[in-house]
Amino acid sequence: MTATPFRIETEETGPFAGIASLWLEQDGRPVVVLDEPLIRRLEATLQTIPRSCAGLVVASASAKVFVAGADLKSISELDDTSLDQYLAYGQRVFGLLAAAPFPTAAAINGAALGGGLEVAMHCDGLIACPGPGGKPYPVGLPEAGLSICPGWGGTNLLPARMGPGEGIRRTATGKTMLVHEARDAGLFDAFAPTPEELLPTAKRWISDRAKEGRPERDGAPSRWIGRPRYAAACLRALDACRAELPETGSALAVAEAVHAGLTQGWQAALDTERRRLVALRSSPEGKAAIQTFFERSAAKS
Repeated sequence: MTATPFRIETEETGPFAGIASLWLEQDGRPVVVLDEPLIRRLEATLQTIPRSCAGLVVASASAKVFVAGADLKSISELDDTSLDQYLAYGQRVFGLLAAAPFPTAAAINGAALGGGLEVAMHCDGLIACPGPGGKPYPVGLPEAGLSICPGWGGTNLLPARMGPGEGIRRTATGKTMLVHEARDAGLFDAFAPTPEELLPTAKRWISDRAKEGRPERDGAPSRWIGRPRYAAACLRALDACRAELPETGSALAVAEAVHAGLTQGWQAALDTERRRLVALRSSPEGKAAIQTFFERSAAKS
């Protein structure tokens, strides 16, 4: 089945001429959830954007969230081989953002959790704003709270965008942040004063990057722990916080993926995340935590 590309709007004139905005949307859902159909639509969209584009903003059509997270139903129900293939497919599609021959930025207008934040962190810049009505929203990688781990690069992306020790600890425990905490932690490259100013702020950030020339790409995101400017600090942080991490399968998986990225490279980190996530979701702890999540969600609906 051919996936329908997302809506793309491109500035024709003015200071942001040539910058495109990609709108993530999901019919029939009040929020955007990262599932396979959405990933297929993202792939179809990214394949249509011309290489001559001046820059790309990834935005959400949802008024309250950027992306609420990954589809736990797929993660819990697919067999091991199918889940591994699904995760690998997502890794390849998100990698298209990291390989774009122009600057990219995620415009975060609301909750960005788990896979949603991982998609955003494949972009060069993270641009955020206050929530609707000033209400704070969560940002982070909560997977460890469900006794699993990130599967789309989060272990190697978050520590490169904030204090590395804090990034590793939060990923290993599943502790998320509210948007103002994430801002103060340095997660965002720019922060718009209002939701209305989010898109112009993101375009302005891209325009400033574009003046520096076309970005050099090597297949990995521009901000990850294996880059020379981050690697030494991340290695020290991993050594320093290992003893503080909880003795859980999730925390061990995060530490292993961070170590794999620092010593073997980006693809090794992705392979480690994928392998450990497949195993963790089948563990008694993972099954129980995910089932509890579903029960609580059902009780709220």
